[in-house]
Amino acid sequence: MKHFFKDKGLIGGLIFFLLNIALVNDATGQSGKPYWQDVQVVAINKELPRSSFMSYGNRATALTSRYEKSPYYRLLNGVWKFYFVDSYKKLPANITDPAFDASDWNDITVPGNWEVQGYGTAIYTNHGYEFKPRNPQPPLLPEDNPVGVYRRDFTVPDDWRGRDVYLHIAGAKSGLYVYVNGQEVGYSEDSKNPAEFLVNRYLKPGKNVLTLKIFRWSTSSYLECQDFWRISGIERDVFLWSQPKIGVNDYRIVSTLDDTYQNGIFRLAVDLKNHSEKAKEIEVAYELLDRNNKVVATANDRLNVIPNRIATASFEKKLDNVKTWNAEHPNLYKLLMTVKEDGKVTEVIPQNVGFRRIEIKPIEQLAGNGKPYTVLLFNGQPIKFKGVNIHEHNPLTGHYVTEELMRKDIELMKKNNLNSVRLAHYPQDRRFYELCDEYGLYVYDEANIESHGMYYNLRKGGTLGNNPEWLKPHMERTMNMYERNKNHPSVTIWSLGNEAGNGYNFYQTYLYLKSKEEMNRPVNYERAQWEWNSDMYVPQYPSAQWLEQIGKTGSDRPVAPSEYAHAMGNSTGNLWDQWKAIYKYPNLQGGYIWDWVDQGILAKDEYGKEFYAYDGDFGKNMPSDGNFLCNGIVNPDRTPHPAMAEVKYVHQNVGFEAIDMTNGKFRVTNRFYFTNLKEFMISYAVKANNKIIKGNKMSLDLAPQQSQEITLPVDGLNPQPGVVYLVDFDVTTIRRDGVIPAGYSIAQEQFALPCSADKLDYKTRGPKLTVSDGGNCLKVESRKVNFVFDKKSGLAISYKVDGVEYFNEGFGIQPNFWRAPNDNDYGNGNPKRLEIWEISSRNFNVASATAETAGDNVVVKVDYKLPAGNHFQITYKIYPDGVMNVATHFTPTYLDGMKIGISEATATATFSPGRDNKNVSVRDKMVVPRIGVRFRLPVAMNQLEYFGRGPQENYWDRKQGCLIGQYKSTAEDEYFPYIRPQENGHHCDTRWISLSGNGKNLLIVADNEMEFNAMRNSIEDFDSGKATGRPYQWNNFTAKEIENRPHIGSYDKPRQTHINDIAPRDFIEVCIDLKQQGVAGYDSWYSRPEPEYTLPADQDYNWGFTLIPAASTDKIQHKIKYKY
Repeated sequence: MKHFFKDKGLIGGLIFFLLNIALVNDATGQSGKPYWQDVQVVAINKELPRSSFMSYGNRATALTSRYEKSPYYRLLNGVWKFYFVDSYKKLPANITDPAFDASDWNDITVPGNWEVQGYGTAIYTNHGYEFKPRNPQPPLLPEDNPVGVYRRDFTVPDDWRGRDVYLHIAGAKSGLYVYVNGQEVGYSEDSKNPAEFLVNRYLKPGKNVLTLKIFRWSTSSYLECQDFWRISGIERDVFLWSQPKIGVNDYRIVSTLDDTYQNGIFRLAVDLKNHSEKAKEIEVAYELLDRNNKVVATANDRLNVIPNRIATASFEKKLDNVKTWNAEHPNLYKLLMTVKEDGKVTEVIPQNVGFRRIEIKPIEQLAGNGKPYTVLLFNGQPIKFKGVNIHEHNPLTGHYVTEELMRKDIELMKKNNLNSVRLAHYPQDRRFYELCDEYGLYVYDEANIESHGMYYNLRKGGTLGNNPEWLKPHMERTMNMYERNKNHPSVTIWSLGNEAGNGYNFYQTYLYLKSKEEMNRPVNYERAQWEWNSDMYVPQYPSAQWLEQIGKTGSDRPVAPSEYAHAMGNSTGNLWDQWKAIYKYPNLQGGYIWDWVDQGILAKDEYGKEFYAYDGDFGKNMPSDGNFLCNGIVNPDRTPHPAMAEVKYVHQNVGFEAIDMTNGKFRVTNRFYFTNLKEFMISYAVKANNKIIKGNKMSLDLAPQQSQEITLPVDGLNPQPGVVYLVDFDVTTIRRDGVIPAGYSIAQEQFALPCSADKLDYKTRGPKLTVSDGGNCLKVESRKVNFVFDKKSGLAISYKVDGVEYFNEGFGIQPNFWRAPNDNDYGNGNPKRLEIWEISSRNFNVASATAETAGDNVVVKVDYKLPAGNHFQITYKIYPDGVMNVATHFTPTYLDGMKIGISEATATATFSPGRDNKNVSVRDKMVVPRIGVRFRLPVAMNQLEYFGRGPQENYWDRKQGCLIGQYKSTAEDEYFPYIRPQENGHHCDTRWISLSGNGKNLLIVADNEMEFNAMRNSIEDFDSGKATGRPYQWNNFTAKEIENRPHIGSYDKPRQTHINDIAPRDFIEVCIDLKQQGVAGYDSWYSRPEPEYTLPADQDYNWGFTLIPAASTDKIQHKIKYKY
């Protein structure tokens, strides 16, 4: 079979390639090398790529579009026999002979990577080749190349006799040899696109034997250097299907809009093959059905189809007032293509159709450079791509993702306001595209090309993207992507690949796609940067400042980062800052968070406790980039990270702005592009702390991209001490919309009203307090109160009121400036650079400790001399009733920040615009991770209630999605199980917290605001630097590295820690902070928290809080109105 191409001028090299690839597909290897070692062999006897479709025998079953409903489909998934060797040289010579006894072979589940099922070793490296992380020499491959041989029997249904039978292998990695009944059928290498073979001549009646021999590595592995598990085997469905000898070979759909964006333009070209021995006149018809199955267009044609030739039937139709497809309203039409032979229906092919129009052109608005902004228009609107990158990952199977899991992913995306997905860095299974068509996601489709380990130098021996010897595999993968996915409405952008350099080969693949594309979809490539072979500028990991600058200045093409907001571990800081710029400027059209799911593999430790394994957990001294593949905003089981609240907020399609809060004036903006806000209900509540004092609902008839001012009744408020007055907005669905149920919140916002009253002075009575200062202990006592400060340890070791001890086992209030480093901290060098603050949190010295009476109260002053060179002062004001105010003062220190470099490989692996070495002095300024104290309470006091941001954890640079409110939790539930344990469970903008249980209650009230953690674990539990029983995350890229591992400090590298290392302790550790620095999130290897989210060490800080014992929940509102 062959394809006809549109009559557009292609360069000579491209034409040569297209002719040559056809020859290769029909040839046996000409070089004498095995296929897997030959760069020029990309496929043998494999069908040329075409649209994904299934043949049905009648209209009714075709309308289901479910493959399993077709009588001409046989799924071969399940348990196969499996033979594995760790080197191809150990394979028996006749292993593919059906007579070879397979009775003692092992069983293996198909699909599913063999490393996850106990064969070979799963390896993860970021941008190096797992088989040669340093100094790769393509096309050379290891001699110890593992091979897996799969075998199963099958029979062909009797009613398939006289039809073409195809074997379809949707994904297998890497070098795939196919045998039927011992005969070699063919070979394929592109692991993320289907390999399809016409197997008629290899079949026999009754039982047939299918054997697949798969080499772990082939020359194609040099183009599959993606940032994911490097694992092998059958990754997607395997099935047989059949067609009539004369049937549909392929089809091309154009379903666009006229200049009104209302009327549809429909074109269809249906290619018919003839594998019979005679020419035949065939009738081809199509029907286009709306969602009510009403036929809106139909036509037929008769063609004389000659054997072994392609005949094409072409149709065209204009349709008035079509229901357009977009991510907000994914309206689909059903296309049925029917083939009749001698008046009898022989085949029906269904395909979903969506009408949409894509353009890139200038608009009237001028940029700062004086030129019109150039934007991408979707159905006439300059949409924003609210996107995320996705890898195929299943913690149970490896890369095999079930339809159920696909649906779960897409539903989570839609519920969290994401509208686009970048397929990183390869095409997904065909079912994923169908679901994106159905649910409504703009798909950024990417060719299965990444040669990251060769980096980007254009010289000979550098990037494969500029090496003409590698043109064929580059082009073949691009063709495979385009031809299979060209008809999906959801496919909005084509991508040439990822991090594979630029140059000759990518110029050719760009020209190929531009010559083929009939829907005007842009062709992008991030490594092209501003070169001509990318229709959009799609950089990686820009800062908010860079986005603001390029947005304000303007650009010659739309800008949408293909990767940004690196979501590794506790991350995703600064996302709102980035989107403030994106919403402001039309040329900034969104971006794609890296990435969707943590790629942990479910495993069990020696005690049977489950955890998610990452690289370094398999094999011995294998190449490893540790947990760097755990970059998702959902855990492997799809539990959303707490940062998902920020993701949802940032991407919400309704915005609110305060115009004049004193008079209750707000602006509502409809950020949708195709939806009126009257489809939703807007609720507002004016609250005094957590009590609603005024509220109502409204429906706004507000067109897309329009704004309207509203006025809320905020007058007449009577400010009370200790009361915060808030306005909360909530936008909910009126009716079910796809996966979004009725009553679901799609947007929220909150404003603090400028309305407050001064707190009252606190006065109380009680038994007289006495002070004693003997030996190492300073004591404040009465028959009601007992407070003890240990001058030697520097801890307040006892706080007892009415006989109730609140500090657990003497672990009382003490200075705390350290957090368990998150992944971004390790990536940017902060743990090593700021280690002095970890030392200062445990090696503090008491310079002085005094106590004096002040009226009825006692004031204890403690001055700590810190290893950082400054002082930290705590003043305890103890009232006769046991209430204790804690005031702190952090004095400046003028330490020079340690400069932490990054490796050359890291620096060159990813280009991020806006990086400037001139800013190093600012970047390396000494900061404090947090300024606060910590103490421990008895484990029974695990019931938590607080007034602050929640319910999810939140941080200084990631808190917009968490509204201030009154929340209930437990110390156990505050823990979030990041794949590699790290800082978690923090809350900002808190007025008070209450911990209670077993008859004990302790209220903690901020003087103004505070931040806190309250968990059944210590900071040390999550601190990788303290996990001395675990190995460091060594890279093991060369034997020399392994043999000469340096002696390193506790915080030079993270250790190999996991969630099974975390167990609840017999105490509640409470951290009360003025602030904790932001988590950062532009990337996880360079960027630190932005300066506005840090605590410079050369400044004074004063803050405080009050401990109020025995304050039950019903007394809280009374207690918080005082100034203590």
